Amino acid sequence: MSKRQPTPSGEEKNVTDEGRAPRTRALLEAKGIELFELIANQGGIPVSDPRVSENGEYAGALAALEELGLVRHPDEAPDTWLTVDPATVQAQVVTPMTQEGIRLLQESAEWANDFTALHSAWRRSTPADQRGGGITNLHRPQIQPYIDSLVAECEFEALTAQPQATRDPSVLAETARKDAALLRRGVKMRTLYQHAARRHSATRDYVVAVSQAGGEVRTLDEFFNKILIFDRRVAIIPGPDGIDTAIAVREPAIVAYLVDVYERSWERARPFSAADTSTMKEVAGEQRSMTLRMLIEGHSDPAASKRLGVSPRTYAGYVSDLKDEFGADTRFQLGYEIGRSDAETDRLGNATPPPRD
Repeated sequence: MSKRQPTPSGEEKNVTDEGRAPRTRALLEAKGIELFELIANQGGIPVSDPRVSENGEYAGALAALEELGLVRHPDEAPDTWLTVDPATVQAQVVTPMTQEGIRLLQESAEWANDFTALHSAWRRSTPADQRGGGITNLHRPQIQPYIDSLVAECEFEALTAQPQATRDPSVLAETARKDAALLRRGVKMRTLYQHAARRHSATRDYVVAVSQAGGEVRTLDEFFNKILIFDRRVAIIPGPDGIDTAIAVREPAIVAYLVDVYERSWERARPFSAADTSTMKEVAGEQRSMTLRMLIEGHSDPAASKRLGVSPRTYAGYVSDLKDEFGADTRFQLGYEIGRSDAETDRLGNATPPPRD
């Protein structure tokens, strides 16, 4: 379906309802802008100019400019191409696309709401044995809508563990908005991060927003996997294929076990408070102990940095600090000096450098 639309020159051109063809924009970007500048700088070019002839260098570019209404033949100079003020054309081209984009976003949101309602009805009415014994496999397009539906249905408690130390700021901002809305509904919410998250400004902003709304956030030195638990009846855990899959668990015994694991981690974790200097000292000590443990156990830098929730560069900085602390020039010397300190594995936090000669 197409409609007629007047151009600045008064002529009518066909414009599809779906908007301008990508080919036209490609021609505009490739040569059209260059030709437009050429015509504007020269005050116009003759129609007979070989560069805009049928086989000329700018033939396709001229067709794109003419289609968009960016060049014209004035009555006083019918044999000359002149430019048209782009501002008079922009609204005709861009505004319909913007309006269509807004319409599609609204339409997609309504479809998402409809499918959320369908998912909710299915989960409430389908017996567990038909849902795979309380286990549901989710693939990437399904994961976030499924989680959003669980958040919408959550009645009294949400437990989350987020091992990523540097989540995307835009994602965190949107998450903070959703979590604050959940808390305002009276749902209790607790979140676990790794200690490294304390150095991430966007995460700190998230913690401030959620804490003000009534949520609790703590950090832990240990590595853990992502988990979401809603109302102690359903848990979302990572699938076998990383971020592309997830598993929804509704089997009561398994969910209860996961809640117990979460609670044990929560008890060992430190409150996320930037103003608490004593907690920050404890966190620094635990990260130091964890780094010592990674070195003693012989983990590679990528594996060790992942377990601490930091980048390989940051982990290398931790190791460098330990070298300075123990007076070692190499990692081999560092391992030797750590051994001399008689630091037991279960008391790494008390390990001290040996006396310096």
